[in-house]
Amino acid sequence: MAEDHRPIIIRRKKVVHAHHGGAWKIALADFMTALMALFLVMWILSMADDEQRAAVAEYFQTPLSVAIMGGPRDGSPSRVIPGGGPDRAHQDGEQMRIDYRMQTRPADVRRHFQNIQRQIERAIQADPALRQLQAQMRLDLTREGLRIQMMDTDQRPMFEIGSPTVAPYMGRLLRTIAPILNSVDNELTISGHTDSIPYSGGYVGYSNWELSSDRANASRRELVAGGLDPDKLISISGMADRIPLEGADPRDPMNRRITLVLHTEQSADFIRRQGLLPGDAEEFERLLQEELNEELGEGGLQIDQEPTSLFL
Repeated sequence: MAEDHRPIIIRRKKVVHAHHGGAWKIALADFMTALMALFLVMWILSMADDEQRAAVAEYFQTPLSVAIMGGPRDGSPSRVIPGGGPDRAHQDGEQMRIDYRMQTRPADVRRHFQNIQRQIERAIQADPALRQLQAQMRLDLTREGLRIQMMDTDQRPMFEIGSPTVAPYMGRLLRTIAPILNSVDNELTISGHTDSIPYSGGYVGYSNWELSSDRANASRRELVAGGLDPDKLISISGMADRIPLEGADPRDPMNRRITLVLHTEQSADFIRRQGLLPGDAEEFERLLQEELNEELGEGGLQIDQEPTSLFL
């Protein structure tokens, strides 16, 4: 009976929940710091010009060991394949890679020409004697490249009336922008334009054709005197009054203008080929072959041999 009244002992363990600490706060602080750093980098890059962004891109293309420890780059002259150059910021082989990328990506090509446009605008703004000419200039991007137009007004003509003699401020303007045009690899064309007011002798003697050509050549001489490499020029032409400004009266003095075009690589190649693109001759012959087959095929005849090439 004594065993039936034995006390039952229940043991309960008290579980103490320890505090989890503030590790999550450290993780959140690290995340916010990284996010702030990302925003700062994006802000700095948005303010950088094309050359600085190209330098940043080049840095991340450099091998990690070279970027951290220093040492020769891919274009270093100490490598087996010679390279490099006098530029301390970019060695020639590396700069060539950047320039080639600019010629192959449309967005980079556009930024390239926009950068040149800004340089020209800053150079004109920095010269008090040229600021008053800003209203007579038009800089715009076209499919050919950067187009720079310098136009006459009755109050401030770029040339003496009816003459290819360059006005002093026009000469100063051309010599100011010459180093900027010479600092890039793009090739240049120059064209002269006149209004529709003819010479007294009409087109028999000296006419607007000769005047526009002479003014284009006078502009060329000023650019070369300002430091432009003559080898960058691929075309100098006189257009007379045949291409007036859009929306302008043919007699408007603004039609008396000089147009410089800094060309893209494709546009310059198109001019050198005189409008004939690669494959055009073969495509024309193919279309001619199809047309001949269609005409003669109606009578049951087929011409399989290739026609004589029209492009020799």
